[in-house]
Amino acid sequence: MDTAMKILHKAYDGGIRFFDTARAYSDSEEKLGQAFEKVRDQIFIATKTAAKTPKDFWEHLETSLRNLKTDYIDIYQFHNTDICYAPNDGTNMYECMLEAKRQGKIRHIGVTCHKIGVAMKCVESGLYETMQFPFSYLSSDKELALVKKCKEKNMGFIAMKGLAGGLINNAQAAYAFMSQFDNVLPIWGIQRETELDEWLSFMEDAPQLTEELQGFIQKEKTALTGDFCRGCGYCMPCPAGIEINTCARMSLMLRRAPTANWLSLANQEKMRKIEDCFNCGACKLKCPYELNTPELLKKNYADYKKVLAGEIDVK
Repeated sequence: MDTAMKILHKAYDGGIRFFDTARAYSDSEEKLGQAFEKVRDQIFIATKTAAKTPKDFWEHLETSLRNLKTDYIDIYQFHNTDICYAPNDGTNMYECMLEAKRQGKIRHIGVTCHKIGVAMKCVESGLYETMQFPFSYLSSDKELALVKKCKEKNMGFIAMKGLAGGLINNAQAAYAFMSQFDNVLPIWGIQRETELDEWLSFMEDAPQLTEELQGFIQKEKTALTGDFCRGCGYCMPCPAGIEINTCARMSLMLRRAPTANWLSLANQEKMRKIEDCFNCGACKLKCPYELNTPELLKKNYADYKKVLAGEIDVK
């Protein structure tokens, strides 16, 4: 808790005013509430509900308000929805948002998605004020079209996974890429004070999208565009106990974030769990990127064993 308070206060002192959280993010709401209770009117808070019924919606909302020590939420979002909630669709979920807004408990209605088709439907509906979707310099033309459509609809775009779940390791390039879009607000997912220091430095001296950085980004896209696990974790839990969001991207992490820890005994045991996969297909069905997750696991495990055996040097 002390580390979280230190980082949050430093972020505020450095000029950051937008904070995104969710009911599903452990005690994240409580930490924000404790950190910013005295300066609530100086910041913007976005949180999320994964509720599927009106009853749960109101329970989640009241819990979030209590956790955040506030009487209103700036942006309240349907969390990772797989449908576009709309008035008179039979669920009454959108009606709940409208009523919460009428009561003053929320100020703006937002939605977060991982499936491009659902996201585009939500944007085109004109019902939402913000869209939160994965977006980085590795994004495809479809994601770029989503950002453009949001601008056309006068809709804010909150970019999650701006570092592609850890695959992007050049913060300057990531920041410069995002700066091209005046309707995009990136959330970088800061976990360490050193990471925060780097982002705060950009507020004073923002990286520019130079020809050199453009060339670097193009090389990155060529190397990484395609079927790779983003580490979102929505395929979890695995019936066989496999930590999919780590194991399905191990090959890339070995190369892009080289560290002896990836080859530790603990991680070796995690990778060995892939042998227990009984091909139930649950992860494949739940993957928002429609990846063939079982096949990715097998490929990563085969590569991992070659690295352990010294047949491949990743240093």
